Amino acid sequence: MQTSYRNIVLLACCQALLLTNGAGLISMSALVGYGLVETKTLASLPATTYVIGSALATMPASLWMAKVGRRRGFMTGALVNVAGCAIAIAALLTRSFALFCAATAVIGVYNAIGLQYRFAAAEVAAPADRARAISLVLAGGVAGGFLGPGSVSLAKDWFATPFLGSFLMLSTVALVALGAQSMLHVPRPHAQGDGGGRPLSAIARQPVFVVAVLSAALGYGVMNLLMVATPLAMSFCQHPFAAAAFVIQWHVVGMYAPGFVTGDLIKRIGVLPVILLGVLLVGGCIAIALAGNTIAHFTVALALLGVGWNFMYTGGTTLLTDAYEPAEKAKVQGFNDFVVFATMGVSSLSSGALVSSAGWERMNLGAIPVLVAIAAAVGWLAWLRRAAPRAA
Repeated sequence: MQTSYRNIVLLACCQALLLTNGAGLISMSALVGYGLVETKTLASLPATTYVIGSALATMPASLWMAKVGRRRGFMTGALVNVAGCAIAIAALLTRSFALFCAATAVIGVYNAIGLQYRFAAAEVAAPADRARAISLVLAGGVAGGFLGPGSVSLAKDWFATPFLGSFLMLSTVALVALGAQSMLHVPRPHAQGDGGGRPLSAIARQPVFVVAVLSAALGYGVMNLLMVATPLAMSFCQHPFAAAAFVIQWHVVGMYAPGFVTGDLIKRIGVLPVILLGVLLVGGCIAIALAGNTIAHFTVALALLGVGWNFMYTGGTTLLTDAYEPAEKAKVQGFNDFVVFATMGVSSLSSGALVSSAGWERMNLGAIPVLVAIAAAVGWLAWLRRAAPRAA
């Protein structure tokens, strides 16, 4: 098959709009929660329910799109996001923390569906172009990095209730995404792709599967732990919300700007070295975060965190495509994203409590063993491939 760059461009646009919602929500969710809840250690709970909503939707979304097609699935996700933003507005007007948590869970469903953009990119690309297609679609998030935090900050005080305008803005962005999704033409899956092939337990025993999932899940977990805590940590350091939005903005740019080159880098030096490079960059983020708490320290640390995540996540996604046959893709992709979001749920739930009780510095130190685990897993797979290529 030939690579469909028309669809890749559309998917990149959809990714940009998805990340406008995601980055905007993350930049304000802990602050909104902090203002609504009396027990301040629960301030990051809305970010956790966002992740839980995503986790619960990943497998159903993947299997459903295998039946109805990518376009219908993606368009449904945009409408779900509009509903979630409406619930968030109701929560702000009634000052209900529980309702706000429910709203972010609904918005999380949109995120889970949108994460399939990268897999759709692989489906419209020739095998030799898959890594590049995945990374180019992820690169669409660069625009979201600028638009998300900036737009919610701009709309924050449009109404007497803070952040109400921000959610109105995000619902509008989802409607724009709906228009872009309606123009997609991703090939419908074959009937055998609905659930055939090997059992998931057999697929999951492959070393390549284990390392792909660990790279994506643990890399995402560390990134999410530090990202969610950043606005709170900055507020504790007396930095204004606009500064936190600026830092999150550059973090999201760091997450997705490398997408323009990550695919080519994987083709040049290999997927495992790229994942290891991501581990080293997140280690650099931790070193800078421990060195100080100025806006510059937060900005550089979070930008490095974003680039490191990109290498680990794109590398893990690319590696995952080696673990399944076409008939197995829906269940494998769904399970992979479920593990990713389950890990993110743990990191989100602990993020607010850790930064409030243990502090920003100790939280960063706690991420180091996770990075060591990812590096060890990559080293294990590299050793297996050298010893017996077919076994990995």
